[in-house]
Amino acid sequence: MVRRLYNENMTQAQRAEEPVGYVDEVHGPVVDIACSRLPPLHQALCATFDHERFTFEVHQHLDERRVRAITLHRTSGLKRGQPVYDTGGPLEVPVTPECLGRLVDLFGNPLDGGDEFSPEEMRRIICPPPPLSETRASAGLLETGIKVIDLLCPFVKGGKTGLFGGAGVGKTVLIMEFMHAIVHLHQGVSVFAGVGERIREGHELWHEMQSAGVMPRTLMVFGQMDESPGVRFRIGLSALTYAEYLRDKLSAEVLFLMDNVFRFVQAGSEISGLLGRMPATVGYQPTLMSEVAELQERITSTRSGNITAVEAVYVPADDMTDPAVNAILAHIDATVILSRDQASKGIYPAVDPLQSMSRIMDKAYVGARHHDIASHVRSHLARYKELEDIIAMLGLEALSESDKRIVLRARRLQRYLTQPFHVVTEHTGIAGVSVPLATTLSDCESILGGALDNTPEEICYMRGALA
Repeated sequence: MVRRLYNENMTQAQRAEEPVGYVDEVHGPVVDIACSRLPPLHQALCATFDHERFTFEVHQHLDERRVRAITLHRTSGLKRGQPVYDTGGPLEVPVTPECLGRLVDLFGNPLDGGDEFSPEEMRRIICPPPPLSETRASAGLLETGIKVIDLLCPFVKGGKTGLFGGAGVGKTVLIMEFMHAIVHLHQGVSVFAGVGERIREGHELWHEMQSAGVMPRTLMVFGQMDESPGVRFRIGLSALTYAEYLRDKLSAEVLFLMDNVFRFVQAGSEISGLLGRMPATVGYQPTLMSEVAELQERITSTRSGNITAVEAVYVPADDMTDPAVNAILAHIDATVILSRDQASKGIYPAVDPLQSMSRIMDKAYVGARHHDIASHVRSHLARYKELEDIIAMLGLEALSESDKRIVLRARRLQRYLTQPFHVVTEHTGIAGVSVPLATTLSDCESILGGALDNTPEEICYMRGALA
């Protein structure tokens, strides 16, 4: 009701010319604004000071005349009594096919030193997901060329995949390789959302994408770690708006990557505290579930094209029972768990083959052969894990002949599922490889059948196909 009366009584020109109110209080990134008329929640407001533009997003109505907003810029320079103007709607970003190959911020402004692109249209970053009549069920397997992923926890085309792991286990490198795969294997486009990225990480990632040759088909949207929590909270929605535009405009396979979803949750928690809300479980915001759902439910496929999401999720203290991790898990189709134990053994990518899973790992989706081979690989690796302590204490000779055979084949499978990546060739000196799923299945079948029992284990390590 408030929004309808507000929009009917004020024209766009009037809103642009007359201040909607004045700055009343400034508490860090939180600004209280005394208004002559209440703007709706999530309305974008702005102010200028010394030729610098400040943008605010309304988050609370305090009373009949005051609103509380979160700044999307630094607040140095703001002062009480400063006039605040209405932009006429929620935050919008300029969209155009020319955005591919660019590095932009929350507002669509270039960060790569290039010229601003001419927008084809402006799109609001806060909007509902497509209606159910327009959506299309995610189905089928999306090959990545990464052996362990395609074999044990395949991506769902048009679905969501979570990369769960602590610090330093390889989430960002794996995301970069996925971007390479989408561009080279599927001729699609990628949209990367850097949520709370360190400036060093963002700079390195940008240049590595250029070196890997995938930047012309990629858009990178960054909200850096030193920016307002409002920026870190909204940067994922801004990047998703670009992904939705590219899906609708190009009808292409769109890969939406987010690094890191946990920082999105942290930004929401920070904003919740600034707004004075009472914390909930483990100190997280009471609106945790709805905020995660607001982002995740817009990642969907329509008749125009698919959006396949890959989201890196930092796991605090490697605790998979953390409320934020559980809130994200509820929306995920494929779960890739990155293990510090695997990384310590030199197994890269450090995917835990026993904990990682996918909802399409079923005979109805992947076929009987794929399902059976994956099951036998898991059972061999699981048995090897059970016997590791006995091997460490008594040696391999203490095992029965059948267990010894399983362990030796499991060790070969473990090394076979390692792989050199294209995006780190410059650092490792090993040329990256992509392996078709059919080849991976045939090679695993050979190892399980004993064809490589007399071959040294080292032959299987850090290579592509066996042949």
